[in-house]
Amino acid sequence: MTGLPARAGRESTAGSRFGGSPGAPYPGAVSVPSVPSLAELHALAPAQQPSYPDRAAVDAAVTRLRQMPPLVFAGECDELKAKLAAVARGEAFLLQGGDCAETFAGVTADNTRNKLRVLLQMAVVLTYAASVPVVKLGRLAGQYAKPRSSDLETRGDVTLPAYRGDAVNGFDFTPESRVPDPSRLVDVYNASAATLNLVRAFVTGGYADLRQVHTWNTDFVLGSEVGRRYEQLAAEIDKAMSFMEAIGVDVDELRRVDFHSSHEALVLEYEHALTRTDSRTQLPYDVSSHFVWIGERTRQLDGAHVELMSRIANPIGVKLGPTTSSDDAIALAAKLNPTNEPGRLTFITRMGAGKIRDHLPPLLEKVHAAGVEAAWVCDPMHGNTFEASSGYKTRRFDDVIEEVQGFFDVHRAVGTWPGGLHVELTGDDVTECVGGGEELSEADLAGRYESVCDPRLNRVQSLELSFLVAEMLRKA
Repeated sequence: MTGLPARAGRESTAGSRFGGSPGAPYPGAVSVPSVPSLAELHALAPAQQPSYPDRAAVDAAVTRLRQMPPLVFAGECDELKAKLAAVARGEAFLLQGGDCAETFAGVTADNTRNKLRVLLQMAVVLTYAASVPVVKLGRLAGQYAKPRSSDLETRGDVTLPAYRGDAVNGFDFTPESRVPDPSRLVDVYNASAATLNLVRAFVTGGYADLRQVHTWNTDFVLGSEVGRRYEQLAAEIDKAMSFMEAIGVDVDELRRVDFHSSHEALVLEYEHALTRTDSRTQLPYDVSSHFVWIGERTRQLDGAHVELMSRIANPIGVKLGPTTSSDDAIALAAKLNPTNEPGRLTFITRMGAGKIRDHLPPLLEKVHAAGVEAAWVCDPMHGNTFEASSGYKTRRFDDVIEEVQGFFDVHRAVGTWPGGLHVELTGDDVTECVGGGEELSEADLAGRYESVCDPRLNRVQSLELSFLVAEMLRKA
């Protein structure tokens, strides 16, 4: 994989203001998409970008990033795309989860292992209880930037720039900390590389072996009702594996898992600097992650984020909120996936528990009738955030479940496949979302509220969610 010039002089596969016409599907495309320069992207007035005070420092950080090796490889992105094509066909289910916003301080072996462990446990529950293959996609190794509803934050008489994630500025409420610092983009690269190295070691070195399903449990989970239910399932898996071994079935494939990374493609300097040309196909890939998505606040059809994502060969996602029309979704599909390539495009709906049954049906019906190839995934977190009386941002576990149930009900009515789940979660015993089997109340939030941005499901709540979704999948 080679470095990508600021403007590659090749024909585009997607019609746009930068020229070009529809081309052949990739991989193996005849025409290769050109990638607009950063200057051209900034001419589109991109939303949610840092206001860097020192442009020379930005250029230095981008130059440094362009010299760094890929964090992921194009072939790995293609493998994920093939798996997501199976999701779109109704042959698999996507589990995408991880932190709301990763922090540099959170790049530790324990933190990474705990997040991986809860995702593996959830995948085991979904696979075994619902008898469906599960594609595992971490919201990690790159989720360091966050869009914000306001550029400023006020506490008392002091107003400072909003915290936009460790990729941009610091969480501490001081003038020095809140200044956007482009050198943090290099720190994002290094933190992501360390996380990916550790995840790869875990999933290939025996930690993901299905014979470890019992050791993935811990005392605080084992002592809960959902933990006991998980242990019963683990015992059933043990029996099944013992039977396969007894009759001579090779179970080597059960000793490792495929696991991919994802994050929101938000800061253009970072994503552009890590877009490289694949030496096999001569196609551009964003090698910062296997899968990148466009957020609800940056999905403008003529905007910079859609423009850049339309030119890369990775599988990509788009968040669709309750204001999204079916025409919006169809236009986005035409721009981002003009050849209608299976596995290329994932729509991630984030409607809110009280809106999904009203807003999703017309959207889904018209997009499906238009023949759009896309996987449909539910994000039941972002439409259900509210402020508790104590001032903490939180979510009700019941609202999360209600939105997922609505997602499944709508797909069943339309006759389409509810393809997956996109969840903000952690492997730790935090107290950030209320409800669930532990019956966390608003008064409990102060006990262990650790998120620097949005509230996450803790490990018990995540496992409970997986059992409930497995029941929905059985019916689907």
